[in-house]
Amino acid sequence: MRLHFRFPKLTRRRMVIGALGVAVLFIGFIGVRLIWPHNQTARQGKEKAVYYCPMHPTMTSERPADCPICSMKMVKREKKILYWTDPMIPGYKSDKPGKSPMGMDLIPVYEEGGPPTGGEMAPEGYAAVEITPQKQQLIGVKTTPAARRRIHKTVRTVGQIAYDPELYQAEAEYLKGLRAWEDAKGVNTPGVAERSQELVEAARIRLRILGLSESFIGEIAAWEGPDKSLLLSDEKGRVWLYAPIYEFELPFVRAGQTIRMEAGILPGKTLEGTIRSIDPVLDPMTRTARVRALLTDPKKILRPQMYVNASIEVDLGEVIAVPQEAIFDTGTRRILFVAREEGMFEPREVVVGARADGFTEVKQGVAEGERVVVSGNFLIDSESRLKSALGAMAPSTFAMEGAAGGQSKPAESKTGDEATMKEHPGGHPHGR
Repeated sequence: MRLHFRFPKLTRRRMVIGALGVAVLFIGFIGVRLIWPHNQTARQGKEKAVYYCPMHPTMTSERPADCPICSMKMVKREKKILYWTDPMIPGYKSDKPGKSPMGMDLIPVYEEGGPPTGGEMAPEGYAAVEITPQKQQLIGVKTTPAARRRIHKTVRTVGQIAYDPELYQAEAEYLKGLRAWEDAKGVNTPGVAERSQELVEAARIRLRILGLSESFIGEIAAWEGPDKSLLLSDEKGRVWLYAPIYEFELPFVRAGQTIRMEAGILPGKTLEGTIRSIDPVLDPMTRTARVRALLTDPKKILRPQMYVNASIEVDLGEVIAVPQEAIFDTGTRRILFVAREEGMFEPREVVVGARADGFTEVKQGVAEGERVVVSGNFLIDSESRLKSALGAMAPSTFAMEGAAGGQSKPAESKTGDEATMKEHPGGHPHGR
């Protein structure tokens, strides 16, 4: 048996009207979805006035406002937009505003810099910053060009007038062995000359271990006897100076250089000598190598084991150098700031060489003629780090819509209890 349900005419009419209403809403929703992105993109394309903080370029506004970080007045940005990008997609560029493939709003990149996190050459953790001339004057920014300079390094040490009976004995054994070897060459007994040669070689190796060079040992071979100035000043007033050189300064020291000596017993006088040899082995306790220099003391005032001050002047030649105060040494990197056009300061990681005369050699990272910051760079360094950190936390531009009075403030986060109290104005969030 079939059951037939008959709806009243009023009910059928309401169903028809309801269906038409749903259809209209659906069509309207589709239309808004199709038209809204176009209107939004067009609105973004027409935006011309962008205000930004000179000290915090990531903070922007569509109207005049104060920076929420430093309360500095924002200035109008009138520079050309190079392209639009999404910081979450490295390398992505667009010639117009809109949405990225990830659905994020594209941000503009202006001609004075790169994305908000800094330029392409910025080291990790740093970002290029823009500072107005007025601000530069307030913080005392000073720059100087990186230029080629002839610099000289002075290696200073405390030496001692030598008293070295061990080396004296080694020289005597070496000379005695040479004479014995010469005599053995005329003997017909088998093996005598070979054994004499072995003794000479052993004495030569001992001299090398004591710090003498091969060329110096060759000179000793022509002597009539060991050097008495190793024990006492000889008739010519010659004395030996032993001076330790730290391992990091050894590359600047070599045999043949001039060494200058000053002593309290010789007030106002300086004696000069020549470095004859450098020990081949470091002292494991002091991490130094000993240099031996021969001096002449005409008045025979110096005595063995007397302490003296010694210095070695090293000509490092002509190199690209900057003042030492321009470089920040973080322990793992060396950073300086290069002044660019229109108040931009770009951080650079550099490779440094020798330091001398108040300057540091720069082997890589800065070209000749580029201006580097030598004063006020501490504040620039702090601003660069802060900007990089802000860019890492919020890659997109912090667009501030502007509250009443044209000033925007960042939204304050609320704890769960505060939010609950907001919902329950009557008192405790858990009820009475």
